[in-house]
Amino acid sequence: MDENNIRDILIEKGLKITPQRVIVWDALMNLKDHPTADHIITEVRKENPNIAVGTIYKTLETFVEQRIIERVKTDKDTMRYEVVMDKHHHLYCAESGKIDDYYDSELDEMLKEYFKNKNIRNFKIEDYKLQITGKFINK
Repeated sequence: MDENNIRDILIEKGLKITPQRVIVWDALMNLKDHPTADHIITEVRKENPNIAVGTIYKTLETFVEQRIIERVKTDKDTMRYEVVMDKHHHLYCAESGKIDDYYDSELDEMLKEYFKNKNIRNFKIEDYKLQITGKFINK
C-alpha cells in the first residue's frame, strides 16, 4: 500500500474520497510520530478550523477499521495512531511517552515459531506485536 497516496488507498478499500478523509490523512503524514487524536485534531485545525472533532474521530475510526492505520496503546492508556503497516514492534519510553518503531526480522521469526503451534484456549492468534518498555538514553 502506497502510504502517500490516500486517494488510491481509499479507492482500494472501497471508500469515498472526501475532503475530510484527505485532510486527516495529510495531518497523519505531517505528524508521523504516533500522534494522539488531540495532536491530529490540532494539526487538522491549523488549516481547517471548521472540521468537527467528531468528524476527525470518525475518520480515524474508519481508517482503523479498514486497516489503513493502526491504534497504538501506551502504558498510560493513551491511544496513539500510526500509518506504518509493515511488520514491526514498538520501543516505548514510559518516562517521555515517546514511541519508536522497532524492526527485527530475527525477533519476528522467533515469535512466529513460538506461536505457530500454541493452542490458547478459546483464542485464535491473528497477529502479534511487542511493545518494549524502557527509557531512551542520550549518548
